[in-house]
Amino acid sequence: MLAVIDYGVGNLFSVEKAFAYLGAEVIVTNSKEDLERADQIVLPGVGAFGDCMKNLNATGLIPTIKDQISRGKKFLGICVGLQILFESSEESPDVEGLKILEGKVKKIDAPGLKIPHMGWNSINARDLKIFKGLKNPYVYFVHSYHAIPRNPNLIIARAVYSKNITAAVRWKNVTATQFHPEKSGDVGLQILKNWIDSN
Repeated sequence: MLAVIDYGVGNLFSVEKAFAYLGAEVIVTNSKEDLERADQIVLPGVGAFGDCMKNLNATGLIPTIKDQISRGKKFLGICVGLQILFESSEESPDVEGLKILEGKVKKIDAPGLKIPHMGWNSINARDLKIFKGLKNPYVYFVHSYHAIPRNPNLIIARAVYSKNITAAVRWKNVTATQFHPEKSGDVGLQILKNWIDSN
């Protein structure tokens, strides 16, 4: 079973629909028991870092999320679901993130370009698991901030928007994408399928 965390934010329906299309047994839930039973967990996220953390705190699920990750359960963060895995964000400087990954989320520095970075962009990926069979794929972004991991080796894909921006990270059993695979057409579906099938 694949559990999509429902904490009152995010593009839950499109994420659920994408995984269901791929044949996954998927449930949208805010139940501790469901997360414990699930084989895989997905944390979507749309909106401001601080609002997402406030809503996630209100569910009481943070200890369960950290416990399941520490047990080695496969975990996928999407968009702000990537950002809140880190320690903090310039968007909400007084709010702590989940601190699962070391590093901070900073505003995109793209002189002369519009912020947010919104629309299709190609990514340069070095991960052979979730990007298997894809070469410089185009995916869909909507964001003004991106993660700067303390260990740059966590970055498994970058996009260029004036400068390099973090497009995806991985640490042990945790994978996260800044872009929206569920909004990225056939390429995005292939990425999600690769994630489901990866070890």
